[in-house]
Amino acid sequence: MNNERALPDMSLILSVQSHVAYGYVGNCAAIPPLQALGHDVIALNTVHFSNHTGYGDWRGRITALDELTALIEGIKARGLFPQIDAVLTGYMGDSALGALVLETLNDIRKENPACLYGCDPVMGDVGRGFFVRDDVPEFFKDQALHAADILIPNQFEASYLSGVEITDHQSAIQACAKLHQGGAKTVLMTSYHPIDLPLNEIAMLLSDVDAGVYVVKTPRFSLDPMPNGAGDVTAATFLGHIVKGCAVADALGLTAGALHALFTRTNAAARRELYLPQMGVEFAAPSKVFAVERLH
Repeated sequence: MNNERALPDMSLILSVQSHVAYGYVGNCAAIPPLQALGHDVIALNTVHFSNHTGYGDWRGRITALDELTALIEGIKARGLFPQIDAVLTGYMGDSALGALVLETLNDIRKENPACLYGCDPVMGDVGRGFFVRDDVPEFFKDQALHAADILIPNQFEASYLSGVEITDHQSAIQACAKLHQGGAKTVLMTSYHPIDLPLNEIAMLLSDVDAGVYVVKTPRFSLDPMPNGAGDVTAATFLGHIVKGCAVADALGLTAGALHALFTRTNAAARRELYLPQMGVEFAAPSKVFAVERLH
């Protein structure tokens, strides 16, 4: 067996998400921030599309389950499982793929019990409802939630997974408490917009079993259409900081600053796609840092 080793200061993260030839969603959105934060990434692609589906037209295919299984077996054969510090998942496609990911996670944890699982339960959003197969929401609620260390849902997804209608801080905290009971130690709620938040602002709410509850507010950009992939970047950036040993509240502030920088550049460039090229240091040390408020 060839036991290839990562560089001493480099964490290894397995990212299982979609892939597009053009644009920035899924792994194409997650890998740049993870690499900018100094991590090595093993990318498993759940789909291979020409572009993201937000355009309404695309070409390509969903990765066959046996093909993905073969890739995982190849990674294991390289002796890499003990070195994987975290697993990050995004768009799953169907519950069979999700089951394969959790099986792989269990195998990794047998060789490295400290491996973190960051789950971005991609399945829907406010105004769109669910946009995945019928079995996917149930998979996240009944299986992935129980395995995840870090859960990164948007407000719509957090409401579904918790069974709590989220309208304000009180209901958001109640929803996070339900998610903690389900298994997730840390919950980062993205695209959070409580009823008393001005329309020109957007927020993220963080709830951690040990550290408490925090919220950070940033300006809201009115882009039409809104670029896809921001949630993928958020999940990767937050997990990347956590793997580096950053405290959860600090990771929240750094993630908010990075996303604001990304949207600032995207807005200035008037792009349909996120302006990820040349973000560089903004992921590790954003030029603008926003105040993180402790709620509980």
